[in-house]
Amino acid sequence: MALKRVLPGFNLTLGYSLLYLGLIVLIPLSALVFKTLSLSWPQFWDAISSPRVVASYKLTFSASLLAALINMVFGLLVAWVLVRYSFPGKKIVDAMVDLPFALPTAVAGIALTAVLANNGWVGQFLAPLGIDLAFNPKGIVIALIFIGLPFVVRTVQPVLEDSERELEEVALCLGASRLQTFFKVILPTIMPALLTGFALAFARAIGEYGSVIFIAGNVPMVSEITPLIIIGKLEQYDYAGATAVACVMLVISFLMLLLINGLQAWHRKRSGPAR
Repeated sequence: MALKRVLPGFNLTLGYSLLYLGLIVLIPLSALVFKTLSLSWPQFWDAISSPRVVASYKLTFSASLLAALINMVFGLLVAWVLVRYSFPGKKIVDAMVDLPFALPTAVAGIALTAVLANNGWVGQFLAPLGIDLAFNPKGIVIALIFIGLPFVVRTVQPVLEDSERELEEVALCLGASRLQTFFKVILPTIMPALLTGFALAFARAIGEYGSVIFIAGNVPMVSEITPLIIIGKLEQYDYAGATAVACVMLVISFLMLLLINGLQAWHRKRSGPAR
């Protein structure tokens, strides 16, 4: 007797899935590309390669990469503490991880500025030491760390919960040190999830706008991010120029995510037989 499936057959579900993806993803992206095609090649090149725009590319991608790498380390640490230890207030700490998801990004930017500015709660103690964390690239990195942390924690946390602790105990019984157990037993298991969290945090940071503009200072060639360049072009009714810069961001982001997904697939293939 044929097995009755809960959802309709493959053809119908695939059709609805492609239709939904087309309406939500492909059509807007196609409109972005077609608007950019209204520019000639010299106009397109001038729009995406001006010194101010190139400086924003460098700042946006370098700050996003640095923030994602920091979140990769400390997000793993937070997930480890939440999974492996019990302590008073654990549920509160666990709920605090999701605050950047729920908090409007503009509110996050204002809050970080109020804390880190030279007259802020924390900044007033750092300013006499010559440490300025607001209205410069450092503030951008801090804002991107804030909004990206939950992606790593929530991606790694369920994998740690499902990991087999017996393997760790066996490794320790066989004489492995704690570092050897972590790098040889635990890390290979969670690495795909860790890379996924890194990719999500990186992708979110590239397009972040609300939490950054308040703390960045928005100084051209110094602390101006690419999303602000795009907004500026839209305010000047330069729609084609805005879509040209957006297309560059889209292509670079897609290539980097493709590279990360390729690393994940390679890691699964390499570690699969060992399991």
